[in-house]
Amino acid sequence: MFEALSDKLSGVFDKLRRRGALSELDVGEALREVRLALLDADVALPVVRDFISKVRERALGAEVLDSVTPGQQVVKIVHEVLIEELGGEGAVPLNLNAPAPIPVLMVGLQGSGKTTTAGKLALRLRERARKRVLLASLDTQRPAAQLQLAQLAERAEVASLPIVPGQTPVQIAVRAMETGRREGYDLVILDTAGRLSIDEALMDEVKAIRAATDPVETLLVVDAMTGQDAVNTARAFHEAVGVTGIVMTRMDGDARGGAALSMRAITGAPIKLIGLGEKLDALEEFHPERVAGRILGMGDIVGLVEKASETIEQEDAEKLAAKIARGKFDLEDFASQLRQITKMGSLSGILGMLPGVGKLKAQLADANLDTSMLKRQIAIISSMTPKERRAPDIIKASRKKRIAGGSGTSVQDVNRLLKQFEEMTAMMKRMNKLGQKGLMRHGLSALLPKGMSARNRPF
Repeated sequence: MFEALSDKLSGVFDKLRRRGALSELDVGEALREVRLALLDADVALPVVRDFISKVRERALGAEVLDSVTPGQQVVKIVHEVLIEELGGEGAVPLNLNAPAPIPVLMVGLQGSGKTTTAGKLALRLRERARKRVLLASLDTQRPAAQLQLAQLAERAEVASLPIVPGQTPVQIAVRAMETGRREGYDLVILDTAGRLSIDEALMDEVKAIRAATDPVETLLVVDAMTGQDAVNTARAFHEAVGVTGIVMTRMDGDARGGAALSMRAITGAPIKLIGLGEKLDALEEFHPERVAGRILGMGDIVGLVEKASETIEQEDAEKLAAKIARGKFDLEDFASQLRQITKMGSLSGILGMLPGVGKLKAQLADANLDTSMLKRQIAIISSMTPKERRAPDIIKASRKKRIAGGSGTSVQDVNRLLKQFEEMTAMMKRMNKLGQKGLMRHGLSALLPKGMSARNRPF
């Protein structure tokens, strides 16, 4: 997400930071490069003009040019303006302060991920807000659309409106709201039909459904990968039916990020949620300040902690900590940790939330960091016997061959895993031996293998 834009902006700001003093000419040159980077990231031209104007006005003030760290001050200003363009501080939550059942209308073009997003939203509301949700498909155009939503409802463990052939979208919507009132649902999510492009028939249908249900939230689902087309779609829907919020799908695949940066300024509607993968739980709130931080290579530590707290079981973590303290960490524990990491999503996504990691992109790419690598390691451990997991030292040539065959990997892969585990256990022993005071006194270099100093460690 935003990799291309982040890389270009990092290059611009690195140049600024290296200069002891900045002139108006220096700021002007830097802003020209920022302007080109934004345009290349597919940010709408009016948004780019407004962005550069705001940054220039603040950056040419005396408190910046006369500052001890002018380059850092410019970066701070860009960060502030980025947050403003993305929607301001803090996520904009869904409006759930209305009498039940609350109608939530999902609109958008065909192929934007609207139906899948309806399922993701239902799961999120059930799990996090403890709401009773009814899903209803109003799509009578696309074959099996109603069946698809029913299957998503089953996976999300929420109810779906029974399919009655021959009903119009408006009739289905009215029946859904009646069912919601009669059966005591908190929310009714209405998934409308999409089209390949915006046309009068589509807008008339959405307007009729909106008039019949009076939704509290009208959420427009757009595909971030379509760039400026997503912005144009949002503008057209907002003008026609007045959307209350935007859900951007496939944000994990959008390296440029121009649509997200343009959306609030062009439509006036906030981005409320973002889709970050195919899994049903891959839907998150949109935090402008965190996204701005990631664009500028500052990371998103808060987001990383939240992601970890959602996936890591506290009881398991405490048991593992106790085992490590006793020096009893084995391959079964190692596999458990790998499974926890895969639950958090892609490794590149996790690393992207750490400050400064953008500068290590080349090395990380060479390391082939992805969840398939972790799954391969889990498969190797799963092919071992309980005795082998508890005592890896007994794994010799014949056992390695058997484990490799059982896991669909090579003996070299098994060797790499065992080496990695050996290094990890050695580091844990050093941690236990040093204790907290020793770590504070010697620093992290005390944990590195012998012969590897801070100067010659990788990265």
